[in-house]
Amino acid sequence: MKAFLILEDGHVFTGTSIGADREVISEIVFNTSMTGYLEILTDPSYAGQAVVMTYPLIGNYGICYEDMESLKPWPDGYIVRELSRLPSNFRSEDSIQHFLEKHNIPGIAGIDTRALTKILREKGTMNGMITTNANYNIEEILPRLKSYTTGKVVEKVTCADKETLSGEGYKVALMDFGAKRNIARCLNERGCEVTIYPARTKAEQIIADAPDGIMLSNGPGDPKECREIIDEIKKLYQSDIPIFAICLGHQLMALANGADTHKMKYGHRGANHPVKDLDSGRVYISSQNHGYVVDAGAMDPNVAVPAFVNVNDGTNEGLKYIGKNIFTVQFHPEASPGPQDSNTLFDRFISMMEVAKNA
Repeated sequence: MKAFLILEDGHVFTGTSIGADREVISEIVFNTSMTGYLEILTDPSYAGQAVVMTYPLIGNYGICYEDMESLKPWPDGYIVRELSRLPSNFRSEDSIQHFLEKHNIPGIAGIDTRALTKILREKGTMNGMITTNANYNIEEILPRLKSYTTGKVVEKVTCADKETLSGEGYKVALMDFGAKRNIARCLNERGCEVTIYPARTKAEQIIADAPDGIMLSNGPGDPKECREIIDEIKKLYQSDIPIFAICLGHQLMALANGADTHKMKYGHRGANHPVKDLDSGRVYISSQNHGYVVDAGAMDPNVAVPAFVNVNDGTNEGLKYIGKNIFTVQFHPEASPGPQDSNTLFDRFISMMEVAKNA
């Protein structure tokens, strides 16, 4: 069956329908990773977006349910050059085609994803529609595309109830703004007892539970939409409990302390982004997935200073808070699959909790 991808600038790509047969409007973003398509599909940070995979063949090693980063996939749509129909992998439990169908995710294959990516790089991220309706009216569709927004997607992806992963070490409160499973796993593997809290949990409740440390997770959407959450983070900042924040959590902590954020032209989404640790001078290869960035220049240097910087474009990749046991990063040290260079940042967090506990 034919399918069409219509961009808000009027470009139309014609390909083959994959996944569910339904129409969807979403923000179109691209990811440059060569592997890890299941982890990308199940990353809650993609809620409200349709993902273009720049690598030309997707699905060749099938679906391995153990590798999912959440209980379900989150993108609105999926866009690939070629979808493998016959996976080859001893761990494979399903095909990607069936996985997309089962979760009602529409997609399109057989289009020139390199040309599409070039458009998004030159003109910036834009909205688009995936449809199988060959009689579409582009003049009627374009205004709908331009008016689409992702909205408050954190509320859509966060957990409904508190959950605890047992451990005999430090107690960590993980704020779930769209947390990938591997964040809790990285802490749990280090002996931590991890309690996962819904995004709108009040700071007073978390503090009353007396955690040794607080983790602010990744998540989707515009951080400025999370006004109530930012108010609670201000209270957590004042608590003196050690805090480690990743991606959206990094942005929310910055907003809670007077910095600003803005939308990037096309964002950072991939598994090979170099970031420099400004203390050690070491460069990490990192996994990233974000469309917004902190304006570090708007942060009071008496409150926080840059800790990491993106080697490619000079954007902020992390902050170190002055006089506080708080550090935050824009990239994903829990990356799975992908580079494990910065996984030791979890050890730094453990050390922070140890120092605070023995102070």
